[in-house]
Amino acid sequence: MLPISFIIRIIAPLYRHRDTMANIASARKRARQAEKRRQHNAAMRSELRSAVRNIRKAIAAGDKKGAGAVYQREVAVIDSIADKNIIHKNAAARKKSRLTRKLGS
Repeated sequence: MLPISFIIRIIAPLYRHRDTMANIASARKRARQAEKRRQHNAAMRSELRSAVRNIRKAIAAGDKKGAGAVYQREVAVIDSIADKNIIHKNAAARKKSRLTRKLGS
């Protein structure tokens, strides 16, 4: 038999978003909107990580011309994500700067 503390530690995270539910209609709506926005932001952050990964793969392949094309395409993705405030504009600039340095070397 498993100890109860172990069971709670495993099962509790599965219900973390369900432990309280708003009673007021406007609060329920805000909760729905927040969840939808959280999922959208998570997808955008995933897209950002994929863009950075694609650039790094292209640079590692050694083809500078091809890597430059990938860089231009993916930098547009990074900029659009920064414009939507998913990440801070300075964080986007930092990522682009580091990738540009790798591309140049």
